[in-house]
Amino acid sequence: MLTKKKKLSKKEIKEDKLVSFYYKAYGFFDENKSRVLTYAGVLVVLIVAIVFYINHRNQQNKEAGIQLASVLPQYDNGAYLEAIEGHAGTDVIGLKKIVEEYGSTENGETAKIYLANSYDRLGKIDEAFKYYKDYGGSISMYKATALAGQAGYYADKKEYEKAADLYKKAAFVSSSDVLNSDYLLHAGINYINAGKKAEAKSMFEKIRKDYATSSAIAEANKYMTLTE
Repeated sequence: MLTKKKKLSKKEIKEDKLVSFYYKAYGFFDENKSRVLTYAGVLVVLIVAIVFYINHRNQQNKEAGIQLASVLPQYDNGAYLEAIEGHAGTDVIGLKKIVEEYGSTENGETAKIYLANSYDRLGKIDEAFKYYKDYGGSISMYKATALAGQAGYYADKKEYEKAADLYKKAAFVSSSDVLNSDYLLHAGINYINAGKKAEAKSMFEKIRKDYATSSAIAEANKYMTLTE
């Protein structure tokens, strides 16, 4: 005589599925254990490599910061050639070497700006341009400086529209940059030189509107008359 099949509770169904999953998982692992262990080993190696890389990068950035701090007194004193090449007989290796050894770190990227500025002060605008253009750091002030440095290069080459566009771009990197009014002023002047009076006027109007107390306002008002 057939007996009535007992209805399983939700808890029993859940437990039954869990047991079933366990045995399926165990069976899969038993059949593929060599492959699974290989993948697990690769994952462990990858994690270790990532941790090592991050720690190495942090250490490199720290070393770059120490080297940069040691050379900045020469830069601040206007000894630009010494700042570039370093000080013979000392541990001061110079901005060029810092960039070569640590250029991919944040402090190494910062060193590129000081190196470019140093070349610019020495009149070596092609060398300066190379490092301004190569800047890839994340600090807004230096991003704007790099753009303005490139703009100055193009202005010197009489490529005024390129210069103006880059100065304009520099002025909009960060709203808190104290040099924004100067960047806008230079953008306007270069737009005038490029024959683009409407673009120049918009630069001077922005100075009037947003930077009315800046040192650039008097020059902006003077050049505004050239856009009429």
